[in-house]
Amino acid sequence: MTAKPRPKAPRKPRTFEGYLAGLDAGKRSALKGLRRAIKSAAPGATECISYGLPTFRLNGKFFVAIGATSKGCSFYLGSTVRVFRDELKGFDTAKGTIRFSAGKPLASSLVRRMVRARVAGNPRFAKRA
Repeated sequence: MTAKPRPKAPRKPRTFEGYLAGLDAGKRSALKGLRRAIKSAAPGATECISYGLPTFRLNGKFFVAIGATSKGCSFYLGSTVRVFRDELKGFDTAKGTIRFSAGKPLASSLVRRMVRARVAGNPRFAKRA
C-alpha cells in the first residue's frame, strides 16, 4: 500500500505586501489604512513578518502588529489598549488586542494617538520614534 502524498502547506508570507495580497479587498484596505497611520506616528519603525503577522519593530524590539482572521482584523498594541479603553467602546478588546471589522476600521487619528502613547510609555521605544 502506497502512502498518499501530503498536500503542500500554503506558503507563509515573508513580507507585508505578501501578507496583504492574500486578503480580500476589505481587509486589505483596512490594514493598509492601519499601516499608514502606524508609519505616520512612528516613522522610525521597521516592518517585518513575525509569527506570521505583519509586525513593526522599533529600536529592534517588537512594537505593534496587525493581522486578519476569518472574522475581521486585529491590531496588537499591548498594554496601551487599557489607556484607551473608553475610546475603544464598541470594539472587542482583550489582552492588548483590538479586533474590528473591515467595514468599521479604527480611525487613523486614534491609531496615531495610541501609537504615540505606546512610544511615550516605554523608554526602549522613545529614542527613534
